[in-house]
Amino acid sequence: MKTFADCENVESGHLEIDFVAHCGGTLVGSFINSSVITDVASGWTEATPLLVREQSLVVEGLDVLRGQLPMPLLGINSDNDSAFINESFITYCTEQKIVFTRSRPCRKNDQAWIEQKNGAVIRRFVGYARYSGPVADQTLANLYQNLRLYVNYFQPSFKLLSKHREGSKVKKSYAKPATPCDRLIADPRVQSHLKEVLMETRAKLDPMALLHNLRMAQSALASLASPGTVNDEQERELDQFLAQLPRLWEQGEVRPTHRQTPAKARDYRTREDPFEGVWSEILLWLEKEPDATGQSLFARLQVAHPGKFTDGQVRTLQRRVRKWRHIMAKQLIYNTPAT
Repeated sequence: MKTFADCENVESGHLEIDFVAHCGGTLVGSFINSSVITDVASGWTEATPLLVREQSLVVEGLDVLRGQLPMPLLGINSDNDSAFINESFITYCTEQKIVFTRSRPCRKNDQAWIEQKNGAVIRRFVGYARYSGPVADQTLANLYQNLRLYVNYFQPSFKLLSKHREGSKVKKSYAKPATPCDRLIADPRVQSHLKEVLMETRAKLDPMALLHNLRMAQSALASLASPGTVNDEQERELDQFLAQLPRLWEQGEVRPTHRQTPAKARDYRTREDPFEGVWSEILLWLEKEPDATGQSLFARLQVAHPGKFTDGQVRTLQRRVRKWRHIMAKQLIYNTPAT
């Protein structure tokens, strides 16, 4: 069984293949899946949406992806998904003289290259919402056509060359960042006429136009998310995004559709206030002794109310006193009413 364990010994054209499901794990229904392949040697990545997860469509999707590759497809390594381990897929690989191998059971790291691209490319640009229907399928296909050009021709990435253990530490060595296109051009195993095609295609592309098309497709996907996955806050965010679309190229990085909403500051208590019944008493002490420390006030409380307060609550009182002094200072200096 071939596992593609050594990147340097893998001939360009041997790919890993996997699925990315655009659906929720606890939800029922038919949703779109993305079929993704990546070249182990160069990192070249292609993806296509599948309206229905069915073995004949998987073969058709692979045929489409195969036509988009800049190099001949020599071999495929997949996981043990039933979408790949079936008669239709095996027959296709046999007829096309493609070497087919699969990973070991329960060893997901055998698919390390494709799993990394599932997160760094597909999830990053598409997000985690679920999509269904032919309109969403066409929108995803349009996004992937722009995405493949942007990622493979203009997005550099690191590639691990080697790693070795020294005691408890693992030291890794990486090649210089390069795009998949650059790696194929520099690879002596790639034929010269294929390199010329790659260079001619790259010369015709405009990365800013690709970036603009990607954002347009992302905004369309956000509006097509299945009911129950886009709330009012996300819709407002989408409106703001569309209004800023002409200026988004200045930000450089492509906006992920799954960006999380910033957490709001908590303005309520989660525990009962231990000093609620004695705060007026503390304020009287502070009026008589404005310079009293929180620790000295806490010691007086323990004497006045034996057994009611533990030593661990002194910090709470110190923060309360410090906040009170800050409010009083604003009131005295800036004539700001205390709240």
